[in-house]
Amino acid sequence: MKEQKIVIALGGNAIQAGDGSAQAQQKAIEKTVSQLVKIIKLGYQAVITHGNGPQVGNILLQQIKAHSKQTPAMPLDTCGAMSQGMIGYWLEKQMNTQLRKEGISKEVAAIVTQVEVDPKDPAFNNPTKPIGPFYSEEEVKKIMEEDDEIIFKEDAGRGWRRVVVSPKPINILEYKSIKTLIQNDYIVIAAGGGGIPVYRHNDRIIGVEGVIDKDFASEKLAELIDADILLILTEVENVYIHFNKPEQKALKEISFREAEKYMKQGQFAQGSMLPKVEAAVNFVKSKPGRKGVITSLDKALDAILGKTGTVIKTE
Repeated sequence: MKEQKIVIALGGNAIQAGDGSAQAQQKAIEKTVSQLVKIIKLGYQAVITHGNGPQVGNILLQQIKAHSKQTPAMPLDTCGAMSQGMIGYWLEKQMNTQLRKEGISKEVAAIVTQVEVDPKDPAFNNPTKPIGPFYSEEEVKKIMEEDDEIIFKEDAGRGWRRVVVSPKPINILEYKSIKTLIQNDYIVIAAGGGGIPVYRHNDRIIGVEGVIDKDFASEKLAELIDADILLILTEVENVYIHFNKPEQKALKEISFREAEKYMKQGQFAQGSMLPKVEAAVNFVKSKPGRKGVITSLDKALDAILGKTGTVIKTE
């Protein structure tokens, strides 16, 4: 039987725990990788994706603070590439260390990943994704006087934040390279932070000042490399309906049709569990036999073994 391919989408808590220092984040990654290696030991060909929200926010803030004519701030797509390189390096380093300890002779490669979007995506007309620090109204007015293309929105009484577009992914530019690495028994780290959003125009690739949902990017990558399982790791062991209500119920194994029914009922929080369920459903629907699994990092192995987690299947 051929080795199964699995795309493992790490949540934000897999990288940032405690303060935002490099040391603290690498400590969190050490614990994360110890869980991932348990799955790799089962014989899966693994591609690991990850979030980058706090990290790219910090990079963006550093760019803003250091901005001058001599050192102009880098745009968001470039900051996204910086965060992919940084987190990819941390994951790669720790993965290599723990694989050697376990006697597993696999190589690891981190790929800075560009994710293609449609420039006609309706999301371009409605920036909704908050990024970076909070500002006062006075600060926002000053920034917009200097650059009227930057859009800010008030965030629940906490101040003003920049908002950017969040288009859906339509292609992963590096997916063939990732497939080749998998075929050569590499563990691949890719599509960090949802990838760098780009679009094509007159044979040029143009970066977008936006953010792609990492779960949707992970799903698109899983499709393109013909993965068998999409494992989405978050902060809870199961997906729930009637969440935080007396009738709360954990979902164990459901069909994608059941999941779609619950989505229509509004059972899952937008910007939280909804994109995870939607990504898993899209993956399962893309080809018979594919499986979506949603659980917490510490239950990842048990979920793959069928002991826990929420599994979404064809039927």
